Amino acid sequence: MRTIDLAGTPVPVIGQGTWRMGEDSARRTAEVAALQLGIDEGMTLIDTAEMYGEGGAEEVVGEAIQGRRDQVFLVSKVYPHNASKTGVPRACEASLKRLGTDHIDLYLLHWRGQYPLAETVDAFERLRDAGKIGRWGVSNFDVSDLQELASPACATNQVLYNIEQRGIEFDLLPWWQQHNLPLMAYCPIAQGGDLLSSPTLKQIARRHEATPAQVALAWVLRQDRVIAIPKAVSPEHVRLNAAAARLVLDEHDLDAIDRVFGAPIRKHPLAMV
Repeated sequence: MRTIDLAGTPVPVIGQGTWRMGEDSARRTAEVAALQLGIDEGMTLIDTAEMYGEGGAEEVVGEAIQGRRDQVFLVSKVYPHNASKTGVPRACEASLKRLGTDHIDLYLLHWRGQYPLAETVDAFERLRDAGKIGRWGVSNFDVSDLQELASPACATNQVLYNIEQRGIEFDLLPWWQQHNLPLMAYCPIAQGGDLLSSPTLKQIARRHEATPAQVALAWVLRQDRVIAIPKAVSPEHVRLNAAAARLVLDEHDLDAIDRVFGAPIRKHPLAMV
């Protein structure tokens, strides 16, 4: 699979998301197996957070990577209400325990909260000095947030981006790309639903002998330095997600998508889920 540099490490352009994992014990075996299959398929970046399943997703990830930690680039996130000088190290230690590892490759502030950014960054840097994390970054930050942060040490920004939610193309994505930094796109297939029923996506998918979800992923990856992190539990969907990295949309495909899901012509509030 094609890779790009993230926090000084080559990572696949398609990773694995874990939102809504760890919430139902009856699904745990399938969730663990899906992540392990994803690693086998080359999706060695796994994204999680202490918020997902209130730690349950991190436990699922920990089980999935047992004995395979050196094969995985691990991303997790801290709650904003834990993003203080004392809260960050405490939250990180809890995540490390659930993940069954001694370090997190990339640790993100999940979204802005009540604590000053300087306090959170200082706590991140202390974790980095202690070897608990490799690098740090942010999630759900708009341009004004990034300008206030103004830190060259920030490795990525993880935001909502898909065919239905293109607001970041107006200013955030160009600003980020000008700084030559990778962006992580969550919900790249818009949680399925109506998007995958789009006649336009279905037509493009038929032309490429692909699925609408693969078309949605390929569309996100048409941008330089973007990493998509879809979530999948069924083995079929895991394999299809991995295969989407090989799909390249042509100008006719992109024009057809633009006609239905137009690019933004003005600034929009940053979308989040």
